[in-house]
Amino acid sequence: MSSGEFLVRLHRHRMWSNHRILKSTGSLTKDQLHTPFPIGQGTVWKTLTHLQAGEYVWLEALLGNDSPVFPGDISNQLPGNQNGVNPISTHTELMSRWKELDQRWNDYLDTVTDDSLNDLVYKISTSSGQGKRFATRRSDVLLHICTHAQYTTAQLINMLRHLNCSKLPDVMLITMARESTPPQPDAP
Repeated sequence: MSSGEFLVRLHRHRMWSNHRILKSTGSLTKDQLHTPFPIGQGTVWKTLTHLQAGEYVWLEALLGNDSPVFPGDISNQLPGNQNGVNPISTHTELMSRWKELDQRWNDYLDTVTDDSLNDLVYKISTSSGQGKRFATRRSDVLLHICTHAQYTTAQLINMLRHLNCSKLPDVMLITMARESTPPQPDAP
């Protein structure tokens, strides 16, 4: 597996995990989605919008927009703030936007080559180093998006646990790998 193929595999896992998280959060009530927690972005809802917004702004940066703003957000604030015009208002809308975003990601990932991994990607930071324009290797941006998703997904699962959800999503890469591998005969 080449470096580019490895990074694409991590992104396929990210999207697969997101789908499982969305399925698990789809049955939550509005009160549960907005229950405050001292982790993540403070609620399941805000953490979901932050996760989606992070994926959106980094894809935009990879495509050449150094100052992207997620729809519904106010610029120069953490992605997913949804304090702007036309914020996401329902879980159904969140899922629909994520489906569109995943398609854009799939189209982009089809273009990733090993030769492009050292290219620089420019983005104005809205977190550490706020307001500064940074140049980062494409490979590091692609890794960051996946590690950020894993970190944020763990926060979401912890919130679901505290909401006493009966079945927590299994988002482990090994589970995805096993589900996509044909069953093997039992060893003698």
